[in-house]
Amino acid sequence: MDVQNIMVSAPLIIGHRGASALAPENTLAAFSRALEDGADGIEFDVRLSRDRVPVVIHDATLRRTAQLDRLVEELDVSELQQCDVSSWFGPVQAEKKHAGTVPTLAQVFELFQQTSALLYLEMKSEAVDASSLVEAVVDEIHRAQIAKRVIVSSFDLDAVALVKKIDATISTAALFEPKLFRPISTIRRLKMIDLAVEHHANEIALHHSLCSPRVVQKAAKFGLPVVVWTVDDVKWIKQGQRLRLKALITNNPAAMIRRINS
Repeated sequence: MDVQNIMVSAPLIIGHRGASALAPENTLAAFSRALEDGADGIEFDVRLSRDRVPVVIHDATLRRTAQLDRLVEELDVSELQQCDVSSWFGPVQAEKKHAGTVPTLAQVFELFQQTSALLYLEMKSEAVDASSLVEAVVDEIHRAQIAKRVIVSSFDLDAVALVKKIDATISTAALFEPKLFRPISTIRRLKMIDLAVEHHANEIALHHSLCSPRVVQKAAKFGLPVVVWTVDDVKWIKQGQRLRLKALITNNPAAMIRRINS
């Protein structure tokens, strides 16, 4: 029996775009399902509508999730809330209004207002529009008074730094993914930590292929918890314990939680 692993807590389980293996991604239905399944929190994506309202959707277009050949930024929030982004996945139990449409960030915050769940908010924008999105996200966090449970992240590290410049009390995470055109060296992996520190991030969120003991150890030296995405193999529970990861982002929180409790 491995006594050390027993003493180390399992990583938190965060629903990737909600419980996206079981409900349509980035909808109130998927977020509610993650809560029901016992997830410690959710991860979701935020963009701006044409009328500058933060809305929750991953892609820049509605083509994949709504079969509509339009950009998110071309539509007002009222139009986006008429878009069905759930039928491609299957039937959705619409207990809440807009359960299967594009939710606003305010609606997501409202859904989680009476919970203790963590909210990993990834900002999606073109670099030229990053400041507008950052300002809108920070304003919404202030309005909902939910800053203690929100971690704002982005691959655009300048946007991460801007969040801290506007409000240093908001937690942030630096996002990193592998470059498909070339393998990433150990030196470049370790450089990620330097970049996160340089941009005042509180955490780092790594694609699972970038997670290694050396990276986690260097992050720990700078006081940076490590979150890994997106993993659905339950073997990551033991890996997460061994590396002392803060959290695992998964499409199926229920399956991960079953393994933790087994």
